Amino acid sequence: MPRFNKKRSKKAGLPPGTLVHVGKKRTEKTRITILDYDQTDFREREVKSVEKCFPFKDTSTVTWINIDGIHQIEIIEKIGKHFNLHPLVLEDIVNTEQRPKLDDFEGYIFLVMKMPYFDKENNTIKLEQISLVLGPNFVISFQELEGDALNPVRERIKNGRVRIRRSGTDYLIYALIDAIVDNYFTILEKTGEQIANIEEKLLNEPEKETLHDIHDLKREMLLFRKAVWPLRELVSSLERGELELINEPTRVFLRDVYDHTIQVIDTIETFRDMLTGMLDLYLSSISNKTNEVMRVLTIIATIFIPLTFVAGLYGMNFEYMPELKWKWSYPLVLLVISVTGIFMLFYFRRKKWL
Repeated sequence: MPRFNKKRSKKAGLPPGTLVHVGKKRTEKTRITILDYDQTDFREREVKSVEKCFPFKDTSTVTWINIDGIHQIEIIEKIGKHFNLHPLVLEDIVNTEQRPKLDDFEGYIFLVMKMPYFDKENNTIKLEQISLVLGPNFVISFQELEGDALNPVRERIKNGRVRIRRSGTDYLIYALIDAIVDNYFTILEKTGEQIANIEEKLLNEPEKETLHDIHDLKREMLLFRKAVWPLRELVSSLERGELELINEPTRVFLRDVYDHTIQVIDTIETFRDMLTGMLDLYLSSISNKTNEVMRVLTIIATIFIPLTFVAGLYGMNFEYMPELKWKWSYPLVLLVISVTGIFMLFYFRRKKWL
């Protein structure tokens, strides 16, 4: 069973702003990529040192700096120092247990989101934390893993899509948020297929594995709900018009993302209700199966009660029992037993007990 809360005890007692990576331990090297573009030009490159990102802080073009891997604290510290990020922001970036949120600082906006992905190795759905820093002419994204739902945004920039290439960083941050929300729909479609398969098993042949599958999906929906509910507030804060770095034309698109977020929440709530109903259906199916077995056993026992009485009566060792001396007594007892059993079966069927 996956942990709902990763260990945070190693941060206990440390002063605010102390950078301690909280999350799955990783050894791979952090990967840094830079996309720099405007309406007419585009450049993409992967850099080996974080210092290569520093010149893009004050350029006239739009720059997207993406960092895959947040376990190398020294890289996060250097980025934060050069781009004037608050120590508490850096602390939140390296803590993968953050709740989705939005903080408005002087000169930049900091966002934390959860991005779902399908773990093919364990055949489960997991959530990856992604932190975004929106500046006047730059966007910095911090991710736990390499490879994600943001690739479509990269392709749109590379292909020279007019709107994203001629717009500023506020539209880029919208595109990234929209890609993450759209990925929720993709994952929820797979979840819907799993629920349909489990429902079919419940109707045909419920097993213990089915119960485990239901509990696993309920746990995933709980994690989804925990990740998406704060996202609604985050997107609402972006599109309300109170943030200077978000321009009016972009707020229309953010309103659309807000609607998509509501749809995701509604779908999650629907799936949770369905899984709760399926759990009740499973318990009812098991109970009905047990009742069916008990009914058959009760009928069999009831049929044998009079037959046992007859057999017990003539099994008594009394000396004076006239029937024992009679030539046809044994066939007669067998006939009585057979007729009694057949009559009771007929009676039970007539009463629709069988």
